[in-house]
Amino acid sequence: QVQLVESGGGLVQAGGSLRLSCIVSGRTFRRYVMGWFRQAPGKDREFVTAISLSGGSIYYADSVKGRFTISRENAKNTVYLQMNNLKPEDTAVYYCAADVRAERGLWVADYWGQGTQVTVSS
Repeated sequence: QVQLVESGGGLVQAGGSLRLSCIVSGRTFRRYVMGWFRQAPGKDREFVTAISLSGGSIYYADSVKGRFTISRENAKNTVYLQMNNLKPEDTAVYYCAADVRAERGLWVADYWGQGTQVTVSS
């Protein structure tokens, strides 16, 4: 099966920045809509952002719009999440996801990374 490995998480002060990376195994990366989800302690997993196969269509959750940027390099089988002006409420485990799509108004995905912890201190 497809494997996804995230990196780049860590501890940062409010207002700071982090860049997450996700490397996807296999030969089918360019066929997948990619995205990021996150899960805070005691909360459900929530959609953060998604990017189409060519990068021509991008979607962001309202909570991160204007602060986070998703991008992809298909030749490297890699998707990125640049996070700027981080807030304490951004603290969560961030998961890379493949085959992201909307079903019945909800964002879902078929393949998931192991997650990387992002902690934003005040």
